[in-house]
Amino acid sequence: MTQTRPRLLLIDGHSMAYRAFFALPAENFSTTTGQTTNAVYGFTSMLINVLRDERPTHVAVAFDVSRQSFRTEQYPEYKDGRAATPDEFRSQIPLVQQVLGAMNVTWLTLEGYEADDILATLAHQATEAGFDTLICSGDRDALQLVDDDVTVLYPVKGVSELSRMTPEKVQEKYGVPPHRYRDLAALVGEKSDNLPGVPGVGPKTAAKWITTYDGLDGVIAAADQIKGKAGENLRAHLSDVLRNARLNKLVCDLVLPKSAGELLWEGWDAEATAELFDVLEFATLQDRLRSQLSERQVGEFTAVAELPEVVATFRRLETGELAGWLESRDPSEPVGIAVAGEFAKGSGHITGLALSDGEEEVWCDPAAFDPGDESAWLAWLADPGRRKAVHDAKGLLWACAGRSWRVAGIEMDTALAAYLIRPDLRSYALEILVERYLGRELTAASTTADQPALEGIDAAGEDEAALGRRAGAVRDLAGVLAGELASHDVAGLLADMELPVLYVLADMETTGIGADTTHLSSLEAEFAGRAKEAVAAAHAAVDQQFNLRSPKQLQEILFEKLGMPKTKRTKTGYTTDAEALAGLFAKTGHPVLEAILRHRDVEKLKQTVDGLLAAVADDGRIHTTFHQTVAATGRLSSSDPNLQNIPVRTGAGREIRRGFVVTEGFDALMTCDYSQIEMRIMAHLSADEGLISAFHSGEDLHTTVASRVFSVAPEAVDAEQRRKIKAMSYGLAYGLSAYGLSQQLTITPEEARGLMDEYFDRFGGVRDYLRSVVDEARRKGYTETMFGRRRYLPDLSSDNRQRREMAERAALNAPIQGSAADIMKVAMLRVAAGLREAGLTSRILLQVHDELVLEVAPGERDRVEALVRDRMSHAAELAVPLEVSVGFGRDWDTAAH
Repeated sequence: MTQTRPRLLLIDGHSMAYRAFFALPAENFSTTTGQTTNAVYGFTSMLINVLRDERPTHVAVAFDVSRQSFRTEQYPEYKDGRAATPDEFRSQIPLVQQVLGAMNVTWLTLEGYEADDILATLAHQATEAGFDTLICSGDRDALQLVDDDVTVLYPVKGVSELSRMTPEKVQEKYGVPPHRYRDLAALVGEKSDNLPGVPGVGPKTAAKWITTYDGLDGVIAAADQIKGKAGENLRAHLSDVLRNARLNKLVCDLVLPKSAGELLWEGWDAEATAELFDVLEFATLQDRLRSQLSERQVGEFTAVAELPEVVATFRRLETGELAGWLESRDPSEPVGIAVAGEFAKGSGHITGLALSDGEEEVWCDPAAFDPGDESAWLAWLADPGRRKAVHDAKGLLWACAGRSWRVAGIEMDTALAAYLIRPDLRSYALEILVERYLGRELTAASTTADQPALEGIDAAGEDEAALGRRAGAVRDLAGVLAGELASHDVAGLLADMELPVLYVLADMETTGIGADTTHLSSLEAEFAGRAKEAVAAAHAAVDQQFNLRSPKQLQEILFEKLGMPKTKRTKTGYTTDAEALAGLFAKTGHPVLEAILRHRDVEKLKQTVDGLLAAVADDGRIHTTFHQTVAATGRLSSSDPNLQNIPVRTGAGREIRRGFVVTEGFDALMTCDYSQIEMRIMAHLSADEGLISAFHSGEDLHTTVASRVFSVAPEAVDAEQRRKIKAMSYGLAYGLSAYGLSQQLTITPEEARGLMDEYFDRFGGVRDYLRSVVDEARRKGYTETMFGRRRYLPDLSSDNRQRREMAERAALNAPIQGSAADIMKVAMLRVAAGLREAGLTSRILLQVHDELVLEVAPGERDRVEALVRDRMSHAAELAVPLEVSVGFGRDWDTAAH
C-alpha cells in the first residue's frame, strides 16, 4: 500500500481487546482503586503501534453490542458453548471506549449486528471511495474481505505482533483466494462460533475441493461425485455447510451513523489523554504517545514540565581527581549521586560512585581514593551546604553507615518527591520516573551525536557509564520534580517531614531489635504441631485424606462429596477463600470447615514465625525495612520481615511479640502509642461539639458516645451497645458503608442504616464533615491531611459506580488516616531529636502503626518517659488532647499497656 490515497484503519474492538485481556496477566495491570486494566492497556498499546506504523488518515473501531444478532435468530445455537465473558474483561470495554474518545477515534456499534458486519460495510464504502483499507481483527471471517485494496492485520502473538494478510498471504496460508475463504470456512466449520463443519474435512481437503470444483457452489453440485468417507460426510452434512455459508457471510450494506468518508482522524487530544491515562495509571503509554505520535497531537498538556536536554558528558575519574572535581562545583547547584555495590542495613560494599552536575557525569572507585580524595569526599558528603540529589537515599545511607561516613545535605530524594506528587503510582523505580517525567529511557546513552561514547570502552566501562547516566538522570529529575512539588504545594512535606524521617528510619533499620530465637523456635514447633492436628481433624471429618492447600481438592470435598452450598464462581471453580469458607461454616457448622479454617490460621502464624527466624541477623537482631512510598495515605509499611502483620489482640500474636526482647546494655523495651488517634482527628476535623466533649469528659469514649446514641446513662451501656458504637465510629473514619457495617456487626443493612442515622442525629458535625470531605475532594480532585499531604482521586467523577464508590471511601479515609500517619512521623522526629539533644543512650527501634518501640538504657527510664510523652502529645495541636499510653517490659508483649 502507498500513502498516495486515503488510508482507512478499521479495528474489531472486542476481538482485539479480548486478545489483549488474555495476553497480559491481569495481576500486573490494575489501578490503585482495584480496576483491572490489562485489556485496556494491551488494546491501547496496539492502537498506538498501528497508528504509528500505518499512518492512517481515517480510523474507526467497531464493537459487538451483545451475542444476540440476526445470526442467532436464524440459528439459536450460534456461538453457544462459549465461556461466559469474564467480569474483569466486561468492565474494561467502557474504558477502552473512553480511551478511543480521548484519542478522537470514532467507535461504532449496531444492535442486531456484529462488529465484523460494521467493518465489512465500511471497507466496502472505502473501496468505492478509492481508499486503501486496513482491518485489524482476530476474527478470520474478515479474511473474506481481503483484496488489492483491503489488507487484514491479523494478530499472531497477543496483540503486539500483527501479520499482514494480503491476497497472496491468504492464498499461501489457506490454499484459496480471499473471496473463497468463506467457502472454506463453510466446509471446515468454526468451533468458536459453534458452527460444525463436515467431519473429517480440514482446510487442505476443503481447499482442494474448492479449487477443483470452482467454489462452494461447484462442490455442492458435485457432491455425489466425491468419493470416500469424506464425500459421504459431505453429503450427510450439506445442510450444515449451507447454514455456515449463510451465517459466515458478512453484511456490507448497513446503515451506519458515519460513513467511511466521515472517519477522518485529526489526531489525539493531549489534555484528554493525559487526564484519562493518569486515572488508568498508564504513564509509559502517555510518554509513547508524546514521543511516537507527537505530530498528530491536538492541544497541549496541562502540566508537562519542560524537559532538560541531555548534553552531559561522561568521564572516569582517576585517583587524585575527585577532590578537584568536588571543589570546582558550584555549591548552589545540586549534584546527583548514584552508587553501585552490595548494600544491607548498616553495612555495604560500594564498588562504584557516580556524580553529576548536569553537564558532566563522572565515575570513581572509593577503593582507589588517595588521602586527598577521601578527605575531600568526606567533607563534601557531610557538608549540609552542599546540595545533593539521590534516588531512594536509604541505600546510600546504609552504605555510608557501614563505612561510618556522615551524610548531610540531601535536599532531594526523587523517589520520595514523586511519591508526594503522585502517592498512588505503582512503582517509583528510577527508570519509570525518568521515562515519565523526562521523556527518555534511562538505558539510552547520555552522549549526543556531537559527543560520542568512549571509544573502545569495555564491559566494565559500560557499567561505569551506566552508573553515570543514573546520576545524571537523578540530577535532571530533581529539577523537574522540584517544580512539581511546588505546584502541588508539598515541597515542605519533603523537606520538613519525609527527608528527616528517612534518616531516622535508616538508623532504626541499622539498629534492629533483639530476637529470642529459642522462644521463636519453640513457637514454630508448636504451630507446626497444631497445623498437623488440624489436618488430621479435617481428614477425620470426611473420612478421607486430601490436600488442605489444594483449591481443586477442596472443591471436590466440599461441593461434590459433601454437597455444600456453592460459593462464588471463579475461573477455576467455586472459591474456597477464607471469607467463603467462614460463610459456609456459619451456615453448615461442618467440622471439616472448622479444621480447614483453623489450619489456615495456624499456617499463617507459622509462616510469620518462620519469616522472623529467617530474618535474625548475625548480631542476633531483626532488621526490618521501613517503606515510605507504599501506602497512598502516608503510613509507613515494613517488610523483610513485615512487622505489621503480627496479630495484636490474639494470644498467639502476643506469644510472637514475646520473641522481640531487650538486649545487653539496656534495661527494658518501652512501648508508647496514641490512644484512639483516628477518632481524635475525626473530632478535630469535624469540630463536632458532642464528640469533642466526649473526649474531654475523661470517660471511655465509646461508652460515652453509646450513651448519647442510645439515650441511656453511661453506666447502663452494655457491651453489645459499646461494640456497635466502636465499630460505627471507626467504620465512619474508614468510609464504611451501611452494608459493610451490617456485615461487621452481623445485623441487617436496614438496622445498620438506622444505627448510622441515630449516630448522625447525635453527632451532626460528623455527618456534615463526611459529606463535605467528599464534595470538596470531588471539586478539587484530591484530599488533604492536616499537614497538606494530598491524595488525588480522579475516580470520584467516574461513570463506573464501583470505582466511584471506592474513591468516595478513600476520600473519607485519606484525611484521617493520612493525618494520623503525619502526626506519627512528626512525633518520631521529635522523639529522636529529643533523645539526641538530651544526650541519652536510649533509642527508637520500631514504628508500627501508631506505636513506637524504644530500647531504654539503664538509669534513663523516667527521663525517656517524660520526654516521649511530651514530644508525642504535642506533635499536633488538636481540639482534643493527644493521649499517649506507655509501658515497659523485657519483651514487646510485656511492655504493652
